[in-house]
This record gives sequence, structure tokens and C-alpha cells, in this order.
Amino acid sequence: MVRRGVVVKQATLESDTALKFADCKYVLENCDVYVAPAWRGQLQDTLKTARTGVPVCVCLNLEDLKCFEPVERQYEQWGVVFQNSIAIQPSNPAFPSHSGLIVLMGSPKSGLIEASFLQPVNYVSAYVTSSQRLVMSAYDRDRQLLGQTILPGANLANSDSAVPPNTLLSVTASNIQFVTFCAFDGQFTIDDFHFCI
Repeated sequence: MVRRGVVVKQATLESDTALKFADCKYVLENCDVYVAPAWRGQLQDTLKTARTGVPVCVCLNLEDLKCFEPVERQYEQWGVVFQNSIAIQPSNPAFPSHSGLIVLMGSPKSGLIEASFLQPVNYVSAYVTSSQRLVMSAYDRDRQLLGQTILPGANLANSDSAVPPNTLLSVTASNIQFVTFCAFDGQFTIDDFHFCI
């Protein structure tokens, strides 16, 4: 198990839960963060050895993925399954990665990625670069909306956007079972996908 420090960028985002940047930073700084490799490791083993009373957060290591590999069950042992997702190494400089070379992008349908959690989580975050407005939504097991965070517009690199690329989006709520990222008919990438139990 690897502990990993996390650096976050501040952004002004719309949120129906009034989550502040300091709250995101607090969540990641006050838990044990484990880097989850694709196909290896297991969340249950991590939870058994976790310190009592300290939240466990998982950060997916996308570098284990091959470019253009469809991403679905590679992180199932860590408790998350993706739909409509592909690993890419961005060739367009407007979509820089946050760390490493590999990011996730919606495919085969552009503008949409869904993550399903095998057990409820209470925090989900990712660094997002998008060609237009993007909505991150969290749902419970009955698909009832728990919270949303909105990237108000495009944040491509080398653009006039007031919001920088790789902006941290996050949702905090009890019993999150599904998260969707949706940029209606747009393109976006996500990197450093975290979730906390």
C-alpha cells in the first residue's frame, strides 16, 4: 500500500451542496489515500489493515492502463466499475493530464462516463478538463440524486477560460452508489479519480 500526497487547485464551481474548496482539501488530507493499480489489489484487504477511525480513500492509478483500452472492470477489486470509458494518452494539448500520461475519456459515446461503486462511498473527486459545461452527479442505489457539482464552462488548456484545466470536481454525500460525468455533446477527460469510504 502506498501513501500519496495530493495537491489540489482551487476553482470557483457551482454546487447544490455548497461544498467549498477547503472541504475537498480537508477530506483528502485527513484520510489514508491508497493508490489502486488496475487488476491488482483488493479494497477489502485495504479496509482490514486501515487505521481505526481514519477514512480510507482510493486513488486510481491509470498508468497501468494501455492507451485506447476500454475501462470497465479493471478496478472492480477496489470497489468501482466504469461504463462508457476508455483510457487515452491525450495527443491534443488542450486536454493535458493532471498526473502521469493516461486519462479517462467517454467512449464509445462522447461526453459521458459513469462509475458504479460496489459499496456506498461518501466522497468522490476527479480532475476534469472539458470542452464545455460539465455536470458531475452523485446518486444513491435507487438513482435518487444526492448532489451535483458543475464546471460552468470549458476549461481547455491555452484558452480564455477563467477556470484552469484539470479542475478538481467533487461530491460529498452519504451512500453514493453511482457518479456520472456529463458534458452534453462535448469531450472531457478525467484524471486522479478518488473515492472515500
